[in-house]
Amino acid sequence: MSQTGYSKYETGENDIPTKILINLAYYYNTSIDYLLGITDVQKPYARSKDFDLQDL
Repeated sequence: MSQTGYSKYETGENDIPTKILINLAYYYNTSIDYLLGITDVQKPYARSKDFDLQDL
């Protein structure tokens, strides 16, 4: 990803696609709520047995 594209996500000029948010939350072992600043709790939610990242 280019620096310009990343910067647009950081500044809110572009919205981060849901698929990217899910992958970032899994990568950083946190919740999307934490990534978006909705909560200060870093611990991720329990994951659904039926959810598979490969399905995204």
